[in-house]
This record gives sequence, C-alpha cells and structure tokens, in this order.
Amino acid sequence: MIKTSPNLTNYDEFYRTFSWKRVKEDINLKFYKPKSKKIALYWENNQGERKKYTFEKLDSLAGNFASFLQSLGAKKGDRVFFFLPRLPVIYFGFLGALKIGVVAGTLFPAFGPQALLERLKNSGAKILITNRELYPRIKKIKKFLPKLEKIILTENLAKQMAQVSKTFKPVKLRPTDPAFMLFTSATGNTPVCGIVTPRRALIQQYWTAKWVLDLRKNDRYWCTADPGWVTGVVYGILAPWLLGVSGFVFEGRFSAEKWYSLIEKYKISVLYTAPTALRMLQAEAGTDKKFNLSSLRHICSVGEALTPGSISWCRKTFGLPVYDTWWQTEAGAMMIANFRCLKIKPGSMGKPIPGIKAAIVDNHGQKLPTGQEGNLVFKPGWPAMMTTVWRNKQRYESYFKHGWYFSGDRAYQDKDGYFWFIGRADNVIKTSGERIGPFEVESVLSQHPMILEAAVIGKPDPLRGEIIKAFVVLKSKKSLSTGDAKKLKEKIKLFVKKHLAGHAYPREIEFVKSLPKNPAGKILRRFLKLEETKHSQKSLRSNLN
Repeated sequence: MIKTSPNLTNYDEFYRTFSWKRVKEDINLKFYKPKSKKIALYWENNQGERKKYTFEKLDSLAGNFASFLQSLGAKKGDRVFFFLPRLPVIYFGFLGALKIGVVAGTLFPAFGPQALLERLKNSGAKILITNRELYPRIKKIKKFLPKLEKIILTENLAKQMAQVSKTFKPVKLRPTDPAFMLFTSATGNTPVCGIVTPRRALIQQYWTAKWVLDLRKNDRYWCTADPGWVTGVVYGILAPWLLGVSGFVFEGRFSAEKWYSLIEKYKISVLYTAPTALRMLQAEAGTDKKFNLSSLRHICSVGEALTPGSISWCRKTFGLPVYDTWWQTEAGAMMIANFRCLKIKPGSMGKPIPGIKAAIVDNHGQKLPTGQEGNLVFKPGWPAMMTTVWRNKQRYESYFKHGWYFSGDRAYQDKDGYFWFIGRADNVIKTSGERIGPFEVESVLSQHPMILEAAVIGKPDPLRGEIIKAFVVLKSKKSLSTGDAKKLKEKIKLFVKKHLAGHAYPREIEFVKSLPKNPAGKILRRFLKLEETKHSQKSLRSNLN
C-alpha cells in the first residue's frame, strides 16, 4: 500500500467556498498533452494479447477517426453509436466523435436484438460501429432502422481510416452542445430513455476524478466498468485522460485470480469498481495472497449501496478502505461521494460533491428533518446535468419538481451531513450495479409462445444486490410436473438472454395463476415485492431457528 496525501485536503472549507462559476468553462478541455509519449492506455484481452497507446498516438487515432466519420457524412448533432466489446477502437473512436460534435453513444455488448432495436430506433442513429461477432444481432433488426445509414465493421476499419485524412475539419462547439447519449431503463410504459449529456459535463467529470478518485499523473488507473454503461464512458474514457492518467482496460471475463494478476502486472494504483465485483473477489478469499498488490493506494466503488462488510473485507485484504460514490446516468458525473480527507461511515453514500446542493425532501419539495427518510434531491444546474431525455420531453420534465431534481432514490441525512441510501422510489431493479426496467424484461417475456403475461421485481440478493424475479402466467392451464416446470424455466431464461441481454434475465421464475392488478388493469408489482419480502423473512427466521 502506497500512502499519499489526498488531492482534496479540507472538504468542509472547500465545499463552503466552491462555486462552479469560479471554474473556467473551457469546454474544449484538451486531453493531456497530445504530443506526449506517456502511455495513455494499456490494453489486454483474455487471450493475453497486449497493446499500449501513448497520448500522442491516441490523439492521432481520434483525429483520424473524426476525419473518417466526416467522410461518411457525419455532421454535428448526428448520432454515432458503438456496439463493441472493450476493444481499443471504442476508446479512441469515442474521443474522435466528440471532436466533431456528433452525439456519441455506446451499447452494452450483451444486448440482444430487441434491446438494440429500442435504443437504435429511439436515437435515430446514423452510423453504427460494430464487429463481425456482434453484427448478426444487428442484421436481424436492420430493416426496422431506416435512419441507420452506415454499419462499419472494425475488421475493415483500419483500412478505411487509412484512406482518409488524418486530420478533421474543425467544428464550432458550445458548452451546451450534446456530447453523448446513453440509455437508461425507465419505469412505466417507456422501456428506455436516451439521456443526453452536454459537453460542459467534462468540467465536473474532471474535478470529481481529481477530488474523489484522487487521480494524479503518476497513477495507473483501472475502471472496471464496461463502456456500454455511463461509468465506463465518464470514468473509463473521459475523466482519467483529462487528468493525464494512464488507464488500463481488460477485455475478458472476470476471475479473482486474473484480476489480481493484472493489478500486480500493471501495478494498478487506483481501482474504480462495483460492489458486486468486490463481493465476487471476497467469495474467493485467499486468492489474493498469491499476488503482490502493494501498488494499490485507493479503491472506489459505484453502482449500488456498498455494504459495511465489503469495506471491512477490503481493509483486511488490501489494507485500504473502499470509498463509495453515488450518481446516475442523468447526473452525468459523481454527485455524492466518500472522500479521502473525510471519515468513512460504513454503509453511507458520503457527502455532496463541492458545488452540488443535495437535500432530503417530502413529495412537495419541503426539506425533512435530520434522520427522516425522504426523496433524495438536488438543486438543478450542475455542469454535468442532462440537457434532455431524447424525444421524450415529458419524461425529462418529470425529474424536476418544486425547484428540485428528484433522483428517484429514497435516503436520509444524518447530523454530520452524511447521506444514507434507503432504496428506489420507483420499480427500477438494480442488479450487479446495472439498472433494469421491469417493463423491458416483461416485454420480452410476453413474446414467449407459452407466456400469457408476466411481472418482474427485484429480489434482494447478497451477491448482486438484487436479482430479477419473474412471476409468469402461462397460456396453458395444464399443471406441469416438477421436471417439466424446471425445463421450461430454463428455456424462458435463455429466451430473455437471447432477445434482451445476458445480464437482464430473471434468475428466478415463479409460475402463478394470476397477477395482482388495480381496477384499471395495471399490474401491482409492489404487492408481489411485499409478498416476496415476507416470504424471504419467513425463510430467514426458519433457517435461524
């Protein structure tokens, strides 16, 4: 463990005096020294293939890619999406897209055809970058995407980029112009929402990486999030390179032994990961002893509430605490966090980022007393705040009430100013740090030939935070044998994996005769969740007895 003093040394004084107006809004923030020979990206895949790119090379490739996009007819405001594994092209390609003002977007590589169709159709994407492995999923839906003019396969990209200029035509860009669009699950009858983040978000992303991730130029930094999600974009691509920090990317499957070996090999000093990943490491206790992990000096987490047990385990294993962070795709950057200069209260979200005003209010926007549960809200206007929900003005406006931005989370604030997460105010499920809308899963389930209707809830799980549980009404009224029921459940799981995403399938399925509904016919998921909670508590008491 390497001991260093934190970048932010006095939170209270800094928070009291800080204002975003004091920060120069140079929206064309330059990524660290484009001519630098310093390594910007270390990359390795599961087969042990390794590559590295200097800041100079990364900037050159980004410029060449920007020129390539312009040769395809891409203009400021056009949507360009990446549907790829964690290959180097997604990193320099994303930067190249930002250079010419197109709206960049990423798609998680586990998405199935229906999930892809919803996102690409809603966004009106003009250009898609993918590879031969993933292309068959796009081929199935291409006829339903009339606005998708170009599909570029990475296997042909190097040759195509070589045929155009390595420099792009400069485009005049404003702080409020869109930088990227990422989709997040929603509630109600809207499966997904395209959240648009402005270019000025770079300011908040830069400072939060400095204050919370505590990054400095001699670090080797590993953000384990996939660039298909907002963390992988903001703190896996943008923030570290704004600070001139060398980043590491692993394109491969998780295993504790592999992760530890990579930390040792690349001398990773700062790790930003998910509580689920920490619990998976914890499940293989003892594996860490095979490796020299002394390069680590700072660990942060994101995606779901961090349990005190995980903090305790990390202290014991790495000699380091874990600093939890809270934010959302809609927020664009960290909003509440634990800081190195402050005491950690295990289980707490931490305190607001300097420049961010957070509060706990009732449904009418009135502040609640210390210790009382309510809505977690923020004063609108922070630099990284979304500018719109794509093609859904009503959804965008629904976030803002009584002069506050409502996050959709329930929480409380203690006497020392720390915030504590209670749960989601809506039905969105958080599993392994990813948000999944019940309607999105239910839509796929309803397409199964044997299913009449289905309802989905999040069920508490010690490893993943929550798992998806589906209550399914079958078309046939015939009773199934135990064996046949088990086989059908496995087929349904595979169906959802294939059509939606590998991570968004129900790990538990219960066949029921009917679903609880209100007089208008709306499924009452809260009743299902209440009954599931009662059942879980009864089982726990039974096991304890």
